[in-house]
Amino acid sequence: MDYLLTSGGIQNPSIHNALREMLGKPIEECNAIAITTASYALGRGTALAVNFIQGKDEAPMVDLGWKSVGLLELSAVSVIDPAIWQPAVEQADVILVNGGDPLFLHHWFVESGFDRLLPQLTGVYVGMSAGSMVLTPRIGTDFVGWKKTPEQSDATLGLVDFSIFPHLEHPQLPDNHLQAAKSWAEILTNPAYAIDDATAIRVIGSNVDVISEGTWVQLR
Repeated sequence: MDYLLTSGGIQNPSIHNALREMLGKPIEECNAIAITTASYALGRGTALAVNFIQGKDEAPMVDLGWKSVGLLELSAVSVIDPAIWQPAVEQADVILVNGGDPLFLHHWFVESGFDRLLPQLTGVYVGMSAGSMVLTPRIGTDFVGWKKTPEQSDATLGLVDFSIFPHLEHPQLPDNHLQAAKSWAEILTNPAYAIDDATAIRVIGSNVDVISEGTWVQLR
């Protein structure tokens, strides 16, 4: 599976073109699966989930003109026979994963078995914010929100070898400035990027490159 890891969705023509190249065919011919599990751990989680599903938020993902969009709720499928839900995921051209709390999302990736299925898929994974961070080795202690235990680790899936500080210099997130990103990266031992909402990191096999019409910094 190839990965397009964004901070704010498909925000500009550069990221949109990168996605089309990765898909290898027009968006209108592609079947998508949307996952909004991460949003439910936030205060406005239900509203964020509805906006994501209906394509009404400021982060273009679901509303790009896909042939079809199916909804996968990982907290539900964790108690369902995989034979019921996995075929639809395996046949999808793209997996669209919403933001929210990355550790809550990580928990349900693992609990549902989606983490083991993901590397076997042949489509494109498009993450937004927490949906991107969950694939990294660590999210950093600054982003530890939801906790299963008081000793909650900041470790996540490690399907890519770098960490992501999203929403760099976002006007509604005054704490997400460059100095905060530099402090966040100091505790990490792996490569790390700070990216704004006009930036994406593309991972195809072992090749990693940055697609941006905005601001990004490699911190490690």
